Amino acid sequence: MSKEKNHIIVIVLAIITFFIVYQDEIIVEKNTMEIHNEIITLDTHCDINLRNFTDQNNYTVNTDSQVNLPKMIDGGLDVAWFIVFTGQDSLNENGYKRAYKNAIDKFEAIHRLVEEYAPDQIELALSEEDVYKINAKGKKIAMIGVENAYPLGEDLSNIEKFYNLGARYMSLAHNGHSQFSDSNTGEKGNTYGDGWQNWMHNGLSDKGKEAILEMNRLGIMIDVSHPSKEAIRQMIEISSAPVIASHSSARSLCNHSRNLDDEQLDWIKKNGGVVQTVALAGFLRDDISTELVSVKDLVDHIDYMVERIGIDHVGISSDFDGGGGIQGWSDASETFNVTKELLKRGYTKEEISKIWSGNLLRVLTEVTEIANNIQTNN
Repeated sequence: MSKEKNHIIVIVLAIITFFIVYQDEIIVEKNTMEIHNEIITLDTHCDINLRNFTDQNNYTVNTDSQVNLPKMIDGGLDVAWFIVFTGQDSLNENGYKRAYKNAIDKFEAIHRLVEEYAPDQIELALSEEDVYKINAKGKKIAMIGVENAYPLGEDLSNIEKFYNLGARYMSLAHNGHSQFSDSNTGEKGNTYGDGWQNWMHNGLSDKGKEAILEMNRLGIMIDVSHPSKEAIRQMIEISSAPVIASHSSARSLCNHSRNLDDEQLDWIKKNGGVVQTVALAGFLRDDISTELVSVKDLVDHIDYMVERIGIDHVGISSDFDGGGGIQGWSDASETFNVTKELLKRGYTKEEISKIWSGNLLRVLTEVTEIANNIQTNN
């Protein structure tokens, strides 16, 4: 056979391969779109900046924030948990006062979004039932989580105030020990601060233990993403309800103190909780530049945790506007790509639905039912 004929054969085979791959990609796109539009997609961690909650500048327009209503619509993100975050500061009256004001300002901002700026586009949900009702109206859904219980000060009655403002999950610490709990940042070799702190409480303080019981009573999910390993162990031991990790990944794949090791994953499985895998580059890969981390790496962590603790205990979060964002899911407008990668990995529609929202909403409902039982029996 002549070189010319060989060359023609190679070209023809290349063209055939191209069209086969192209056709397969079209089928994947079509299947992904159908699944993505039929399920409820839920992101448990979207930070907010108060400058995006004003009359002139808010989430009704496509601001430079990673999450806003136009981006949620473009990417098919149905539910955004907006975060009342407060950085850790001094454990004294002045510190608590400043922190409380910051938290209230953020609660009020979220309420302005759903009540004043865009009530025709987005509503606040307080339960799984609310999520389905609002979704059926064709609206986007806001939910509220509290990152760091520091703003509560020493007054545990503030937990109920936050609940009444819409908080449905709360973490007891962030970067730095709070009055309630040690932080993961106390671990030697962490990437925050000076890399070494002495533990303040050896897990939870007495007030932290009381806070867990009060959250159980009210129906607030306990978020274990930032506390220390010992604090997490104690939370799960004390809590009568399942817990969540609102934005953490697998430590076996990326050795960061904010991630959960296999023992912690097993605790959460036994507890009936859920781990919301986070799209923050530094928590997904520690061996390459963060700019190269992609949706594939996120789903690698999902695969690992599904294999380790089961499909019923894994979910998804972004940490958008708080450091999150990776190639393929750089903001809410690219949410579709996560579903696409899950489908490519062989997950079924039912499994994708569980990962995107079903598992988290199950936990929320269980936490609510346990709270109702506690209140009925007291």
